[in-house]
Amino acid sequence: MTGGDDTIRTVEELEALYGVPPRRSLVKETDRITSEYRAWIEASPFVVLASSGPEGLDCSPRGDPAPVVSVHDDKTLLLADRLGNNRIDTLRNIVRDPRVAVLALLPGVGETIRVNGRATISVAPELLNRFAVSGRLPRSVIVISVDSVYFQCARAVIRAGLWDASQRVDRTSLPTVGEIIAALESEPFDATAYDTELPGRQTRTLY
Repeated sequence: MTGGDDTIRTVEELEALYGVPPRRSLVKETDRITSEYRAWIEASPFVVLASSGPEGLDCSPRGDPAPVVSVHDDKTLLLADRLGNNRIDTLRNIVRDPRVAVLALLPGVGETIRVNGRATISVAPELLNRFAVSGRLPRSVIVISVDSVYFQCARAVIRAGLWDASQRVDRTSLPTVGEIIAALESEPFDATAYDTELPGRQTRTLY
């Protein structure tokens, strides 16, 4: 960095600032799902799925009773595409750029699991039936071919107090989703009615 510029612009500058990563930061990474990593993945009810496409990046929350992501074999994960807002941003991205990343959280556990890989979208009947809930099938199943798996240390979760009940946010202190929409909507919109109906609508359309 020269001329008073405080921006890191090269990998060399970055490495000079942070140094060499500890060996164990690297050895924890593998190109397959080991039995140990499988146990962690199968205990997770919530993941964040990242993807990339021509319109930009997407980061989508996915949740189900654990395991939200099913381990098919040591190189393959399966993720049912449940009902959501129907924007299908993630799916649009996968069709055009298969690269994805998964961050798995385990309630009460500080460490997270990270998986990088390539995804396809399947509508194979045997896969859809595998993820049926009360006779309702997902519209599709995301099939992830694993490139790398590793755990992230607990420091971020500890700093955030993520699983500390005393750190929970009071939902009533925040704008409601109806109020958010109303602030952006150019047409008449009843935020109160939307918020009143939302819990029941979400319950009816979980699957």
